[in-house]
Amino acid sequence: MRIIETVDDLAEGVAHLIAVEPRFAKAVEATGMPPLRRRPQGFGPLLQIIVGQQVSVAAADGIWRRVVEGGADAPERVLAMDDDALRALGLSRPKVRYARAIAEALRDGSLDLDACAAGSVEDAMKMLTAVTGIGTWTAEIYLMFCVGRADIFADKDLALQESARVLFDLVERPDPKTLSAMAEAWSPWRGVAARVLWSYYHVEKGRAGVSA
Repeated sequence: MRIIETVDDLAEGVAHLIAVEPRFAKAVEATGMPPLRRRPQGFGPLLQIIVGQQVSVAAADGIWRRVVEGGADAPERVLAMDDDALRALGLSRPKVRYARAIAEALRDGSLDLDACAAGSVEDAMKMLTAVTGIGTWTAEIYLMFCVGRADIFADKDLALQESARVLFDLVERPDPKTLSAMAEAWSPWRGVAARVLWSYYHVEKGRAGVSA
């Protein structure tokens, strides 16, 4: 099980990617070494990923600051607050429901984040996505950033799709199935490939594709 913990891990992954796909060298030349993007494990970081869904990075960062200031980055606090209080922090009605569902799943044991970190990617994805509000993208981002899994990729991410289109001179943005097939060649460092592509997107488009 490869885990990305340090910049040396990133460097090893980048070297592998350039060896199997030389066009990654162009991206790294433009961006420098991609950021580590590691976050702690737990309820708060998982909720932060959900907060970032379908809003700009800047908006997500602003909402998350309010969530933390309001104490809603802890599951017991979320369960103790009413919906109006959670919405006052900037959470939409669906995201309030998702926050409660995750907090409840942690409380009743149906979601075990320690087990997600220790087990296989397949088992972790199954456990995470069984909880209301945790889709495939959210689970992949959690395993990539919070657990540090090196060989996982978020093929539904629009920024990754667009970055791949530009870097690889594709006629159109690859759909998730096409991008997933492309990413197979980047194993066992698909998580590093994602970091490189997000960084390249930032340089090419002038805006962040994912929160740091």
